[in-house]
Amino acid sequence: MNRVQIILRILLGVTFLFSGYTKFVAPGFFEITLMDQGLAPSRFFAAQLARLFIGLEFALGILILFPFYTKQLMLISIVLLGSFTGHLIYLWAIGDSENCGCFGEMISMTPGESILKNLVLIAVSFFLHSKIPKDNRSLKIPVLIGLGFVLSMWAFLPIPNHRDFPFQSFTHFESEGRVDLATGEKTVAVFNLDCEHCQEAAKKLGILYRKNLKFPKLYLLFYQEGSTTVSEFESLTQASFPYAYMDVNMFFDLRGNSPPRIYYLREGKVEAIWDKDLVLKFQETFELK
Repeated sequence: MNRVQIILRILLGVTFLFSGYTKFVAPGFFEITLMDQGLAPSRFFAAQLARLFIGLEFALGILILFPFYTKQLMLISIVLLGSFTGHLIYLWAIGDSENCGCFGEMISMTPGESILKNLVLIAVSFFLHSKIPKDNRSLKIPVLIGLGFVLSMWAFLPIPNHRDFPFQSFTHFESEGRVDLATGEKTVAVFNLDCEHCQEAAKKLGILYRKNLKFPKLYLLFYQEGSTTVSEFESLTQASFPYAYMDVNMFFDLRGNSPPRIYYLREGKVEAIWDKDLVLKFQETFELK
């Protein structure tokens, strides 16, 4: 194996490892992506599929780094990348321009961009497959290593129970796209578009966020009761945040006695609920950290 082949093999292995890592650190986003793309019918099924893919990428990346079984591994790489590329071509054809999730939330790529990336990786895999002779040793060891990595994902990434999480149905916000509210620190405001108190709260929060970027990201859930539109709401408040709509049943479940209300979320749990003194609550909770 010459120097060029060694470099290409290492780069390919590192790419698979990096791809697995970006999904490993934020599996929830990848799960939502699988659901949105029609590859998983439910969050539970998406969680299983996500761990399978992450384990496969880690296993393939590790095995490729070693100069053994390269010809066989390149064939697996071609099949895996080819399958992903076929799905990406479908997404590109229907006009999907959101982050495809290939590198998780860390590097946002459209289906078109990811297709180009995959074609380069497939070309590298074809080149290495054609140049490197077949390793005739038993495949027992790489198979066991691969199974070990795949099965370990359920131990390293235990599947959380989101059954009681009140925001599990909100996975897409205008101006941002796919969002996993169950990961990290986030805040969610429940607003009625026609509510003057909500408009005043949004105005103050907009000023607060423009002054200080260290607050957790704020997402808005709007209920539209009257004629006020989101554009009019943003014009009145001079504030713009990622938003989604909710129906009347969800609105009454989440609003408390009356809007506005803000939920502080941490790792899929409701850490706090604020109905009054919203700006003060933000400052007390986050500026003192």
